[in-house]
Amino acid sequence: MAALLLLLLLLFLFLFASSALSQDSLIGVNIGTEVTNMPSPTQVVTLLKAQNINRVRLYDADRSMLLAFAHTGIQVIISVPNDQLLGISQSNATAANWITRNVAAYYPATNITAIAVGSEVLTSLANAASVLVSALKYIQAALVTANLDRQIKVSTPHSSTIILDSFPPSQAFFNKTWDPVIVPLLKFLQSTGSPLMLNVYPYFDYIQSNGVIPLDYALFQPLQANKEAVDANTLLHYTNVFDAIVDAAYFAMSYLNFTNIPILVTESGWPSKGDGSEHDASVENANTYNSNLIQHVINKTGTPKHPGTAVTTYIYELYNEDTRPGPVSEKNWGLFFTNGTPVYTLRLAGAGAILANDTTNQTFCIAKEKVDKKMLQAALDWACGPGKVDCSALMQGESCYEPDDVVAHSTYAFNSYYQKMGKASGSCDFKGVATVTTTDPSRGTCVFPGSAKSNQTLGNTTTALAPSANSTTSGCIPQYYHASFADLTLLSLLLIIALVFL
Repeated sequence: MAALLLLLLLLFLFLFASSALSQDSLIGVNIGTEVTNMPSPTQVVTLLKAQNINRVRLYDADRSMLLAFAHTGIQVIISVPNDQLLGISQSNATAANWITRNVAAYYPATNITAIAVGSEVLTSLANAASVLVSALKYIQAALVTANLDRQIKVSTPHSSTIILDSFPPSQAFFNKTWDPVIVPLLKFLQSTGSPLMLNVYPYFDYIQSNGVIPLDYALFQPLQANKEAVDANTLLHYTNVFDAIVDAAYFAMSYLNFTNIPILVTESGWPSKGDGSEHDASVENANTYNSNLIQHVINKTGTPKHPGTAVTTYIYELYNEDTRPGPVSEKNWGLFFTNGTPVYTLRLAGAGAILANDTTNQTFCIAKEKVDKKMLQAALDWACGPGKVDCSALMQGESCYEPDDVVAHSTYAFNSYYQKMGKASGSCDFKGVATVTTTDPSRGTCVFPGSAKSNQTLGNTTTALAPSANSTTSGCIPQYYHASFADLTLLSLLLIIALVFL
């Protein structure tokens, strides 16, 4: 009896631990190397570990990088460069040799999880389209021979432009020009259990729309309900471009009768700098997009078509690639400079987890400019009333009374609530009139909660989150697995029983 109870206890602990470990970040980064002073592989790994990044995608199968990733547990996608496609597609021996040299030589010490065969071949290398599926099949056959096909998936990243009429998503379809490739490709992915790899760039969709797509819609910013895009065929509401593109791909696959192929977003991001004509390539927009995207993914929000189903996403990219050709924006997609300092401080709830480059955690909530003053006043009244913020500093004669206007007073109240809520996701919204900033809004003797100038510490609380424009409920969706009360109760009970009978 005691042995059975002990066995049950160990089984529960195993499942408990497995459940916790399986809830990884679902966020990865691409590592490009068109950099003047590329950090050494060891330095790259050090940065990744410091940022708790456990997924990376390489654009090749560089030996020194693969050696550096050994025994780190970091999941690695390696790539077959486009210029090697032809040779691999024509010879099983060539593919087998590639797997021997670039996979078998490092696995399992290096946790290679997938192989990206080529990159955006259909839209950037049209003359190679006819050999793409052959290359995939030869690589897969080589993995089977090496007995690695169950551990490592094979796919190929596509530009989202292979999907036509992406809105409404329910009417999207693949460019029929590529049917001779797309159909056998999807059959291959389905038969091997591999994902459709897709590069999703709302930045380009926004730029090319000539004002049709609102900037907030591209940046995951909260929208008023009447501004959400609605698919008239499904009545699904879309609050951001990213979800619409992903769902368009799902619908395009279902149009061809493929309904069980998952999507993996191999690239997505926003440039932090551009030339004179690239006004929306800015640090603020890049920060907003990537922060919101990461939060969207790790919260497992899913898409309107597949709610609650997280889409694993790789941010483009780890470093700014200063030697890339093209406009200024092409060189400025990185999260970090090559010396390891962040290009900007991501605004993520729960700093200290994935991409916790906010080492000081100095973020603040402020009132947006150029918004309806009546909405600001209503939000201010809520914060100082039901929100239970201490607004005494805003009283006449107190330190934060001046300037006596609704924007300044709202900023103080909004930030006080944001800090009080532990900077939880959704606590800086106030129906779209507030936003997060890394600039300390303190002024003179008016020191804001959360400021390095203040000794005040504000703990988390369980009171309701500020009213949100895009949700009917309030609260922060947990980013990672946390044991439920029932889990802990059961665990405690099993421990007590085991101790009694052992």
